[in-house]
Amino acid sequence: MNAPSPKRVVIAGGTGFIGRALTSALRARNYSVTVLTRQPRRREDGVEEIAWQPDHIGGWSRCLDGAAALVNLAGHSIHCRHTPENLRFIRQSRLQSVATLAAALQQTPHPPRVWVQAGAVGIYGDRGDEWCDETSRPGQGALAEVCRAWEETFFAASTPGTRRALLRLGMVLGRNGGALPVLEKLTKWFLGGRAGGGRQFVSWIHLADLTRVAVTALEREDWPELANAVAPHPVTNAEFMRHLRRALHRPWSPPAPVWAVKLGARLLGTEPSLVLTGCRCAPKRLLEAGFQFQFPDLPSAFQNFYGSDGAGRERP
Repeated sequence: MNAPSPKRVVIAGGTGFIGRALTSALRARNYSVTVLTRQPRRREDGVEEIAWQPDHIGGWSRCLDGAAALVNLAGHSIHCRHTPENLRFIRQSRLQSVATLAAALQQTPHPPRVWVQAGAVGIYGDRGDEWCDETSRPGQGALAEVCRAWEETFFAASTPGTRRALLRLGMVLGRNGGALPVLEKLTKWFLGGRAGGGRQFVSWIHLADLTRVAVTALEREDWPELANAVAPHPVTNAEFMRHLRRALHRPWSPPAPVWAVKLGARLLGTEPSLVLTGCRCAPKRLLEAGFQFQFPDLPSAFQNFYGSDGAGRERP
């Protein structure tokens, strides 16, 4: 059995752009990182990747013994067509990974002292201009139902000795993954107009702030059990695209009517509702916990990404 290590973190599903950024942030703080992934590879940066199966416990579970923390980012991307089959896969991938990790922790002699779990502000559904914080009721729709079941599975798990923290993620902005590179490309092609009516809200967070939230969640014993991981200034889709056009020196683009958004989503293999709906979320519990955002508004985030010339480099 391994003695507890205060400086080892296990990240399930850690090969995506959020996982890579979190790994870098943890290593900068002298943590060692083990990544659970379906397709492990040898790495030269000192990060260990271990093959795992999110639907059953295997030899991979031994890496949990003695770890300081577990972070779960596993789950099939929502950026696909929301057919009944894909929605079942999205739901299954999230619930299975949580249930399997919980079962593995129950068998671990020295379980991690904290489990940080990804959730999503999609739990609020399409809420117009209504402000949603952590006390707001879940919304309606397929993705809201997936998020509700996801959270229920997490909080229903018995993990004695392991503190839990769930982060409801908004749109995570980074230049190396997520939605921003696609929107950047469209904007540079003068296709960066508002989508539909443009009044749907975008609750977002800069990738650097998200990694700081996650690290703080695993380090602080008094961290809230549930928090919206979003910047304090959500914007409408029209405002978001206007700020992006300004950052990329594209002063105008034609608006995209609903039919064009649906056509474009089909061509890109994604779901138009991800653009045409939204929620206006507040990071109430992050602010109550004293978290200080480095990038609280879109102009500061886009300045970091693009600089004044519209082609800057993202800074840590």
